[in-house]
Amino acid sequence: MALQIINLSKKYGGQSALCDINLEFNKNEIVGLLGPNGAGKSTLMKTVAGVLDVEEGKVLFNGTKLSKHPLDVKKNIGFLPENNPLYVDMYVKEYLQFVADIHKCPRRRIAEVIGLVGLNPEQDKKINQLSKGYRQRVGLAQALIHEPELLILDEPTNGLDPNQIIEIRNLIKETAVDRTVIFSTHVLQEVEALCTRVVLIHHGKIIKDLPIEAFLSKFKTLEEAFRFYTDERSDF
Repeated sequence: MALQIINLSKKYGGQSALCDINLEFNKNEIVGLLGPNGAGKSTLMKTVAGVLDVEEGKVLFNGTKLSKHPLDVKKNIGFLPENNPLYVDMYVKEYLQFVADIHKCPRRRIAEVIGLVGLNPEQDKKINQLSKGYRQRVGLAQALIHEPELLILDEPTNGLDPNQIIEIRNLIKETAVDRTVIFSTHVLQEVEALCTRVVLIHHGKIIKDLPIEAFLSKFKTLEEAFRFYTDERSDF
């Protein structure tokens, strides 16, 4: 898998959300997308996932242009948005059957993904009966059910307690086998524990794109690096 983002820009009215973004992702990477609130992280992920239109620039997946062949590209992408928009009045298994039918997945895949994300004890419950941690598992299951090559996770541990964060972290590690994962988070310990690479975005621009070891060789912690590079007074 190769994902290329070339000269990608995005505006909301007169405000620039993304400014000339250039990135490339290869197979089997776990990439942390970091930045302050409003930096453009969610806009970038939604654009790559095909939720927002590509206005300026290109997004190429295995050489295929997203704007020209959106369905072909989206078949290879799993996306868990920050707000995890589930149909909470549906039962877990019923909801995943619905998603599987959309992707034309074989029915056996439903049981596989339920087992993969640890939903077996909860599969016959309504989604509105689940804790937030288990709802995140359902969101992760829907993103994985069609076995995508690229998994995009927007704040997957937001609002979870420490035990739930560890559970979701382990799930991400397990599901990252044979695919690329891009995820955003404000929990920098998650990035240190999971990522091979960090992309730092600020004011809609990529200001650093380095292996995590490069950050940690210069700074004691990733938090220290984050504060340094996003400080408005810093010129690097």
